[in-house]
Amino acid sequence: MKKTIMIVDDEKHIRDTLGGVLSDEGYRVVAVRDGKEALERFSDGGAELVLLDIWLPGMDGIEVLKEFKRRYPAVPVIMISGHGNVETAVKATKLGAYDFLEKPLSLEKVLLTVEHALEQKRLAEENREFLERARREYAIIGNSPVMRRLKEDIKRVATTDSWVLITGENGTGKELVARNIHLYSKRSGKPFVAVNCAAIPDELIESELFGYERGAFTGAVGSKKGKFDMAEGGTIFLDEIGDMSLKTQAKILRILQERSFERVGGTKTITVDVRVIAATNKNLKEEIQNGNFREDLYYRLNVIPFHVPPLRERREDIPLFVEHYIKEFSLATAREDIPHLTEGAMNALIHYHWPGNVRELKNLMERLVIMVRSNTITLEDIPQYIREHLPDSRMEETNPFRSETLREARKHFEREFIKRKLREYNWNISKTADAIGIERSHLYRKIKSYNIEVDK
Repeated sequence: MKKTIMIVDDEKHIRDTLGGVLSDEGYRVVAVRDGKEALERFSDGGAELVLLDIWLPGMDGIEVLKEFKRRYPAVPVIMISGHGNVETAVKATKLGAYDFLEKPLSLEKVLLTVEHALEQKRLAEENREFLERARREYAIIGNSPVMRRLKEDIKRVATTDSWVLITGENGTGKELVARNIHLYSKRSGKPFVAVNCAAIPDELIESELFGYERGAFTGAVGSKKGKFDMAEGGTIFLDEIGDMSLKTQAKILRILQERSFERVGGTKTITVDVRVIAATNKNLKEEIQNGNFREDLYYRLNVIPFHVPPLRERREDIPLFVEHYIKEFSLATAREDIPHLTEGAMNALIHYHWPGNVRELKNLMERLVIMVRSNTITLEDIPQYIREHLPDSRMEETNPFRSETLREARKHFEREFIKRKLREYNWNISKTADAIGIERSHLYRKIKSYNIEVDK
């Protein structure tokens, strides 16, 4: 599809010449003689780029530029003028003009500038689309008051460059909070580099963080960038920083103070511009008292504290997580149907204390989507260690009389009848089959179809 370029110039021969050249290059051209007509004919998406003369009848080019950038900030505007000066060019650039070209125009330069402006616009659109996808992918789930407040705080803090310390139990989503701070910040177009400090051996963490030079140690056949180098201009996320050795803490402190470091085996000082977000599941004040964490580093990092609450403190969010993960894993496993939970199954999940937090719930949902072939996940499908946290009054499934159809009520009654008989005969398949008057193989099929978990 041809890209459209609007030419705004009161000189007809300029409009005709530029229009002819651009048309020959495969562009669709819309040419107008003044700013008023340009603004009247332009609509969002009506043109990918504007060539705008400075000297125009009525509204001058600078005023038209202001209006264009107010209405359509993503559209590049190239200013052209036969009476240009440095002051005018600077003013136009500050107002958002992509470039400033002087008359008499070099047609080769015009085409090259147009090409570069459109390429920059394409890259900016790709970056916006990437950010939108990333924000959807890393969206924080939860509408409980504490989570609504957390999401508001993230967007407020993201606009700054302040360092952040995130605390919370394992599995609560500390990295998700860090990624959201990055994605809503002015650094969102730059790298987000995550480092799990607990997963890197102490003898390797310096080379991982700061990189190394050739010959720094046995096997260092070349130089390598560290995580701080890789995060230049963006954000570095130091997860489980409480597990870092005191020696490495001292080097981290120097980076925070001086914004510079040397690679392992090197002497050259490297300056970096990164935002530091750290996270830990430990109580760092206790670690300081025990001599395991530097107090000066703690106060450097803890500029803005965030705490991610455990799942048991926001139980009203559990149904949202369940719905989200069931859809996600149904899609990932190519299930044609998306299963739903019965009231009893959901109650069991809500009453469980979730020591592994969101990570544990996510793993359970993946297992249920894969293993339960019925389109209904019932209380019996929920592991016993979770079910046992239900109050006694909720240990049984929903009353069959609340089923919407006769078929559902019949299935529910038959399932509960078989379960009771199995318990009565101590889960002996043969005795149960004889007692209820069906073949043993038929009972096996019933057990399988109803996803009854047989205790052995």
